Amino acid sequence: MTIALTGATGFVGQAVLDEAAQRDAAIRALTRRAQEDRAGVEWFEGTLADTASLETLVRGADAMIHVAGLTNSPDPAAFEAHNVDGTAHVITAMKAAKCKRLVFVSSLSAREPDLSAYGTSKARAEELVQASGLDWTIVRPPGVYGPRDIDYLEMFRSAKWGVVPLPPRGASSIIHVADLARLLLDLVDAPPVLVRRQTFEPDDGREGGWAHNELAREIGRAVGRRIFAPHLPKPLMLAGARVDRLLRGDKARLTPDRVGYMAHPNWVARSAKRVPPSVWEPHITGEDGLARTAEWYRREGWL
Repeated sequence: MTIALTGATGFVGQAVLDEAAQRDAAIRALTRRAQEDRAGVEWFEGTLADTASLETLVRGADAMIHVAGLTNSPDPAAFEAHNVDGTAHVITAMKAAKCKRLVFVSSLSAREPDLSAYGTSKARAEELVQASGLDWTIVRPPGVYGPRDIDYLEMFRSAKWGVVPLPPRGASSIIHVADLARLLLDLVDAPPVLVRRQTFEPDDGREGGWAHNELAREIGRAVGRRIFAPHLPKPLMLAGARVDRLLRGDKARLTPDRVGYMAHPNWVARSAKRVPPSVWEPHITGEDGLARTAEWYRREGWL
């Protein structure tokens, strides 16, 4: 099959390209700027705002994996343009090119859209996908980590110093990016009766997810440190977001919008939304994946 891919140069998209290379799959990948040649990948310059470039991307493809989206911004209004309007343009392009199969990467935050502008945008994008008339499957990943990730990197760096500040008490699921990439490609041609017009919440297979302090301790083990992991109240996290904005400007990793959903106590993938085992199962446990990720960070000099 030939697969069109948005978000190919991002964290998850690069993992999809790596997995596609292992399968000798043909990928038509969207990019904002010229990229180096890569076996099995045909690059198409364009953006989610450019429906003409999206039509060119998807023309001749058997399926679309729509990964691209905005996950963090100091401007909450930006999520609407990137995540909602961008998804609408993808759907329009697919219909024009007569490509029916869509695997859409959403987020667990879509379960609680009132908590953040990001979650609201993902929930609205899901509604567009569900009303599209396409042969769709929605994937709501939990926390995605692994090589190249810059979000969990903050926790690994903090753990090296022995302190990992945490949100209020709660639990969340995680998934290694390589497992997520396998899932997205497995879903493309999975039996329609099992995946068509379904919404899935995958994870690393850990029942009940990870309590925040358990995850912090496991990251500490991965970097070889015992850690102190205090739970911060939401008002203090919001103050931290203001400090991060002052220090890093538009590159701040902690924003008020992120605090909105980080302070929610339950981001555990639901068993009722589990991917059928005959289609996909996780291969990488949290313990193993976090250790591998720490080793990758060390090797690349990120720690």
